[in-house]
Amino acid sequence: MTLVLPSALLLLLVAIEAFVLRVVQRKDVPWNQVVFNLNSGHTVLWLFRGLEIAVFHAVYTRFGLGLVNDWHPIAQFGVAMLFWDFCFYWLHRLHHAWGILWAVHVVHHEGEHFSLSLGIRNSWYSSITSIPFFLVLALIGVPTEVFIAVGGIHYFIQFYNHNALVKKSGFLEHVMITPSHHRAHHGRNEPYVNCNFGGTLVLWDKMFGTFQKELDQIPVEFGTYDHVQTDNVFWASNLPILTWLGLPHPEFRPALKTLKGFWIWTAGLLSFAILLYYIHAEAFWPSFDRNVLLAYGAAAAIAIGGMTDGRMWGRITWSAIHLMVLGLCFEREAWQGSSVGYVAAAAFLHALLTWRKQSWNVVSG
Repeated sequence: MTLVLPSALLLLLVAIEAFVLRVVQRKDVPWNQVVFNLNSGHTVLWLFRGLEIAVFHAVYTRFGLGLVNDWHPIAQFGVAMLFWDFCFYWLHRLHHAWGILWAVHVVHHEGEHFSLSLGIRNSWYSSITSIPFFLVLALIGVPTEVFIAVGGIHYFIQFYNHNALVKKSGFLEHVMITPSHHRAHHGRNEPYVNCNFGGTLVLWDKMFGTFQKELDQIPVEFGTYDHVQTDNVFWASNLPILTWLGLPHPEFRPALKTLKGFWIWTAGLLSFAILLYYIHAEAFWPSFDRNVLLAYGAAAAIAIGGMTDGRMWGRITWSAIHLMVLGLCFEREAWQGSSVGYVAAAAFLHALLTWRKQSWNVVSG
């Protein structure tokens, strides 16, 4: 089953929510954060997600105890749904408790705009640090395809729980992790620190004493206190790890100018389109071309971060990579006649237009 359509659906829902917030509710939408969220984990995270599934399958085939092999598929699915959520609770809780895991997870919490796009914001390495927590499912014999399906359902629920439009969810507040519960989880202020670690069911937080409901009299403050202000997805994923290891890292100077909202948003859409085509081409493109396409998507995401930070290298990279890909569309058989050529052409035109002064905002003197 292709994941192009589900991934495209996520993008569509993000766009619809942003439209409602900006046009209908007349609220400010920080486009740089929305685009960063879309670009933060994709392509590179997609690669590591493949590694996570490969490790799960290897453990399942070599060490699986087959405890649920003879169960009815519905029973298998139900057990996997419950066990996956239990494992995710401890995965999530320990990512807040252990330094190296927090250095990976903090990327998600640095977002200060609570919206659907925040549900996509992740470190490049989040799939790697998730691997040990789900292996119990492989050991008891949950088939790999069931693990993938169950994970997809839970992650979509978690994506929904980041929406900015739903305030309270009625009786579901007593059963599930709702947007209200998850807003509380993202709070950096008391009493919201270290609460509501569940993914789908609120059961685990109530069982282990980590539940906290959102209080009307205490607004939730989003983000982290020590967030380095950069929209460069490379540094966002790597800077917290370097800091935890005590290794040197660059100092970030404030941006003098940044792309205007329309140009940031369209750049983000084009970058996400590269991811969608990579998902589509992953099954049938030659290995070399797949890897180049993956690198293209990662470079596009990094270049957008550079432009959002007002860096000249970001503008140069954004222009150069699309021109190079247009060349590949003439030279490489796999690329010829593919939709990625149209994306690269549109992105190169976008790059040319972003060299105009009218495409930029001066943000500081």
